[in-house]
Amino acid sequence: MDLLEKKEYYSNLFDFYEGLFTEKQKQYFREYYFEDLSLGEIAEAYGVSRNAIYDHLKKILSQLDFYEERLKLFQKFSERKKLYDEYASKHPETINLINKLKELE
Repeated sequence: MDLLEKKEYYSNLFDFYEGLFTEKQKQYFREYYFEDLSLGEIAEAYGVSRNAIYDHLKKILSQLDFYEERLKLFQKFSERKKLYDEYASKHPETINLINKLKELE
């Protein structure tokens, strides 16, 4: 998995499991992955070492992997989306129903 794929993958996982993290963890993750701040910039903003931010982010990624391994929320979502898209392309008359199902997620 290249860097861009990894970033997208963990951003998607974070969307599903964000509520399981502390506010500090959420902030570090958002600033690094969504706002593209460097480890040094984040460390300076919070008055901690660059290594502390790195360790926090590494722990967050590990937790995201753990949650997904156990709960598989993102995997199930991806599989449903693929099925919806496949079915909608073969049966255009069902697009409204499929869109209603997507809204429930």
